[in-house]
Amino acid sequence: MILLVGKYDPVLKAHLDKAVKNSTKSHDSGSKQGGGHISFLSKTTVNYIIEIISEIIKSSISEEIIKAGMYSVQLDTTQDFSVINQCSVIIRYVNDTSVKERLVGMIKCKSSKGIAFVDLVLKVFHNLIIKANNCVGNATNGAVNMQGQYNGFSAKLSDVAAKQIHVWCYAHVLNLVIGDITLKVLQSITLFGILNGCAVFVRESHTRMDVWTTMNSRKRVCTIGETRWCEIETNSSIKSEARFKASGLKAGLCKYEIILTAQMYLRIFEKTTPLSKYHQGKEINIMTAYQMVTQTLQDLRKCTREFSRTKDAADKFVQHTNKMFQKMKNNVIEIANSLPQSRKKKKTKQFHDYEADDDSITDPLHSYEVNVYNQVLDTAIESISSRFEKHGQLCVDFAYLDPNNFKPDVTLPKNALIGVFDKI
Repeated sequence: MILLVGKYDPVLKAHLDKAVKNSTKSHDSGSKQGGGHISFLSKTTVNYIIEIISEIIKSSISEEIIKAGMYSVQLDTTQDFSVINQCSVIIRYVNDTSVKERLVGMIKCKSSKGIAFVDLVLKVFHNLIIKANNCVGNATNGAVNMQGQYNGFSAKLSDVAAKQIHVWCYAHVLNLVIGDITLKVLQSITLFGILNGCAVFVRESHTRMDVWTTMNSRKRVCTIGETRWCEIETNSSIKSEARFKASGLKAGLCKYEIILTAQMYLRIFEKTTPLSKYHQGKEINIMTAYQMVTQTLQDLRKCTREFSRTKDAADKFVQHTNKMFQKMKNNVIEIANSLPQSRKKKKTKQFHDYEADDDSITDPLHSYEVNVYNQVLDTAIESISSRFEKHGQLCVDFAYLDPNNFKPDVTLPKNALIGVFDKI
């Protein structure tokens, strides 16, 4: 690293040339201790210099934060190559008229509990000699250990910084919402388990990848694609264990229940994908982002009673795909076009005179609508509402502070900026 910097710094390059020349002269003379020359190039000395530079930079940042009077902190964790969990601590503040964002720490995490992260952040504040009660906000992901009502990071940080506001990463929270709905019912778990199994199955063998690339123009394995499992299942050159797995995956993909569930999630992703892409973009408008959340909620609420449209899409897919299979030679694949009829279970009454005659749902399609479709959509709506709508008024307040919204003919509502004013 020193040699690289020396190529662009003439003073350092001159010092390096001198040190190399003296070292060569000492080595040629038979000296074993470097000839007594001081070069300041040993790894220990370089580490000392880096630490000194780090302290000088942190001292300068500390002075700017103290002058600003208030600041916010951002936390994010990730695992490095050695599988050690590290937490980055970033502080945002306003210096004169510009917003500063400084990375002030990259610290090894010993615990994932909320109180452990609070202790970590308070230690960073102490090293920077800044007051914790001047922290007006914190931004994290939407994990439970961060947003927990009693033991989460935000709740514990409020004990030392009562006025701080917790705002999580909306893009990450949306991923948590999708995670909630994909684990809600068994049909969802089965669908994504099969899709993941397909991707792993194809990727783990070059022979299977050859089958994939031969039958598909795209080289990459997609999560949803028209893989000809019969080509693998009936190929005698492929191991019997792989052919057995291919047969199982093919049978799973040919179930009408899987097709119906896939169409349901396609409709959900159709509503949530624009929101996800906008939240992960650059220079987003906070009010636009919140309005998109509200619009996504409205769209999902419209879908809650439109099961018939999802069924029609599934039926069209089944008809189209079966027609394509019929055109293939030696094809034995056919996708089911209906749900299997479930057998009605007889319930023995313990108290004949008091127990009501509850009629169970016998129609498999109606049962799917009630127990799968409605549950998944309701979970998506409830999850988005609970995770996003909390900061509605705050987003409106911040929108009023956007210079793009400064218009002389627009008057502020009476409740504008009250939430922000209470915090500062």
